[in-house]
Amino acid sequence: MELILVRHGESEANVAASAAEASGALRIDVPARDPDVELSERGLRQAEALGRRLAADPPPDALRVSPYRRARATAEVALGVAGWDVPPLVDERLRDRELGVLDTLTGRGVRELHPGEADRRRFLGKFYYRPPGGESWVDVALRIRAVLPELEASGSRVLVVAHDAVIWLFRAVCERIEERELLDLAAATPIPNASITRLVHDRGDGPWHATVLNDVAHLDEVTEHGGRHDAPHG
Repeated sequence: MELILVRHGESEANVAASAAEASGALRIDVPARDPDVELSERGLRQAEALGRRLAADPPPDALRVSPYRRARATAEVALGVAGWDVPPLVDERLRDRELGVLDTLTGRGVRELHPGEADRRRFLGKFYYRPPGGESWVDVALRIRAVLPELEASGSRVLVVAHDAVIWLFRAVCERIEERELLDLAAATPIPNASITRLVHDRGDGPWHATVLNDVAHLDEVTEHGGRHDAPHG
């Protein structure tokens, strides 16, 4: 069993988040609500490059996609370039992590506009902290645990196009990575836009293991923008 995990291409909100952080702004000037954020021009080129890379492999048995526009567009463009006729199944459980009242805020914005939440996040840690109206990483992990058996039953090779937090929690659940190690890995190695991660499993009782992590070799001709890992619209 192989899971091919792909993060969507660069989105317009990724660009806006980087600009807001660089300027010291409190809020990110996002162009749309989270589910409707589009790919940037560079994100479209990344999706095309991803498709050329995927074309070197046989088509997957199944394709699951986040309902968010940036993920669906990445899958649509990449599969078109790859020439794969694999119908996508949109799965709401693969949506990005919801940030609640902290959505569209930069790190500085959280500290200045919601200092109590900033303190609570520092105390609880990213793994268990749930912003009001939003989700913790543990909440996303529960979604992954719910969808994983269905993926395992849908074929030997399954492609998933989603978001950085979703991919991290797939790794945590499948590889049995615990909180401290997971947060250290996430801090050290953000998941780039349009990257490929491959997890394999022998269908026994043991954990999955990664054979490819954050592969972006196919983006050599595209200026890569990784996107801040904990930014909105990941």
